[in-house]
Amino acid sequence: MSLADRLAERTLELVDHSSPSRAEAELAAHVLDVLRDGGVEARDADDTCVVAGATTRGARPLVLLAGHLDTVPAQDNVPGRIDGDRVYGCGASDMKGALAVMIELTLVGAPFDCLFFGREELPGKYSALAPLLERERLEYELVVMMEPTANELHAGCVGNVNATWTFHGRSGHSARPWDADNAIHAAARGIASLADLEREEHVFDGLTFYEVASVTQIQGGIAQNVIPDRAEAVVNYRYAPGRTPEEAERRLAEVVGDGLEIFSNAPSGAVPAGNAIVDRLRAMGLGWEPKQAWTPVAEFALAGVDAVNFGPGEPRFAHTREEQVAIDALVRSYEVLEALWRD
Repeated sequence: MSLADRLAERTLELVDHSSPSRAEAELAAHVLDVLRDGGVEARDADDTCVVAGATTRGARPLVLLAGHLDTVPAQDNVPGRIDGDRVYGCGASDMKGALAVMIELTLVGAPFDCLFFGREELPGKYSALAPLLERERLEYELVVMMEPTANELHAGCVGNVNATWTFHGRSGHSARPWDADNAIHAAARGIASLADLEREEHVFDGLTFYEVASVTQIQGGIAQNVIPDRAEAVVNYRYAPGRTPEEAERRLAEVVGDGLEIFSNAPSGAVPAGNAIVDRLRAMGLGWEPKQAWTPVAEFALAGVDAVNFGPGEPRFAHTREEQVAIDALVRSYEVLEALWRD
């Protein structure tokens, strides 16, 4: 079987093992079985984490390939399918195509370690990776976090704050709104003001990141004939590397004003500087872009390990109903990492 066919079939196999966040255990067990059946010494690191590769063979690899097992909920796109030059299905882009590349490289004895972990698509406080990084010391020159990047190198990542924004008013009869104070109307004015803000550009290590705040959820009201005295919105704020989590919270409070309550804050990830392996990857002609999203490179950075995003998936297809990955992109990812090994 050709490399392209192996990667496509492996991706489809992984897609068909449904693994929405918090339900990754079956896929973790499957990956463990595939590796062990292929002669790879792999271990269950607990909490849906699987570690395999060169360390289990007594070597000290320089590179760790990392990928998350979970996906967003399926959207009538499991089981998947191979159609022409693409594999379709939930997680194909984010990131079961990347997991297939990791598995196939490991099966042929590539001198990398591989880490498979769960619950990446959930807020950071539910991370399965963070407890692993607390338990185990990582000694690698580079982690390649195989997020969908269309086979470019995406450096760093933006931080991710989520907060509840509460608006208060005074309830009353909807036939006499002048006797009340409509909290939803107050929310509409606040949200409109936020929507008018331009994205804020920040340059970090030569890469341009954008800080943006958006309302992603809203709720309020108890009945069709009652003026509401309370409305709540959820604000999502993305902040650039170089701004601490505490600075980000203060900045969001400046932008939004009163009524803000932070309930999660995942830190930004630094751009690796002066890393020889990153330089080798860039010398292969790979694009070098900022990661305008949060990824686990931030968690690896907190653990003191350089990390960069690289994978076959296309960001525009991630989390969509028609999620897909190009088979030639799977081959390209494999060949780039193989060249890193062979050269």
